[in-house]
Amino acid sequence: MSQCLQEQYAPDSVCYGCGPANPQGLHVRSFADGELVVADWTPASHHEAFPGMVNGGIIGSILDCHCNWAAAWHLMGRHGLSQPPCTVTATYTIDMKRPTPSAGPLRLVARVVEANDDRCVVEGTLEAGCRITATCRGVFVAVKPGHPAYHRW
Repeated sequence: MSQCLQEQYAPDSVCYGCGPANPQGLHVRSFADGELVVADWTPASHHEAFPGMVNGGIIGSILDCHCNWAAAWHLMGRHGLSQPPCTVTATYTIDMKRPTPSAGPLRLVARVVEANDDRCVVEGTLEAGCRITATCRGVFVAVKPGHPAYHRW
């Protein structure tokens, strides 16, 4: 299996949503696919709000982390960097379109829709069985030295 962005660029990250080094985390594994960043993620029963349906907070966490990596990847390419800049969430909004079933893998898709030198607006979707169950729109910012997250990966 190939390395995801998190494993390649932040193997020691303990982020709850996407950190490879967090044994209790959600382990979102994001992959660049042209202009998109994609991931497949399979929930467990302890991620449910009620039997058979994923908790909304979990949905927010996986979309937040995945969209953040889309921003980091985009800024890395924009500036010709060998490592992505460390980015953090400035704002994000999750819209629940329908209940998200917990049976089977979920598909995350994110793309940058606006960018400048240090921030990106990213839109993302969560799909279950080829149906969009939630959407995300957020602003993700590359942090500078002195920010607590600056050296997190």
